[in-house]
Amino acid sequence: MKKILMKYMTRFTTLSEEAQQAILEEIQIISNFNHHRQEKSSTCSLICLENCVLVVGDFGFEKDMYNKYSQLETMTRTMIELNFGEVQDELASFLASTPEGRYKALLRKRPYLVDRVPQHQLASYLGITPESLSRIKKRIKEDKF
Repeated sequence: MKKILMKYMTRFTTLSEEAQQAILEEIQIISNFNHHRQEKSSTCSLICLENCVLVVGDFGFEKDMYNKYSQLETMTRTMIELNFGEVQDELASFLASTPEGRYKALLRKRPYLVDRVPQHQLASYLGITPESLSRIKKRIKEDKF
């Protein structure tokens, strides 16, 4: 099933660990393609950080719509390609950055997350401990003065 997050925010984790894989927000499409195409259960879960409104689609209905409207499949593929490119860029940047660099990038690109996401989950998303996040925030604050 494909889901479109219409309102508010979730976090995406694997079932085997609590580390955040992603923090998703309004109007982002959520799909586990490996399991979606094979009609298997997902190894990932979505956990709502706020009250959420989701639009949930059925795979069979999606296939019928693609057959009926070929432009829809083209549009969907284009959206997936764009999203995949963004995810690749984000991952490359994440892997090449220091923890402080990742936090600064988050402040530049998605500053509202600092107020919307609990700090321990934000730290997990950044790949650091909550204590490290506190030290980074303190250092950045001191550098401003």
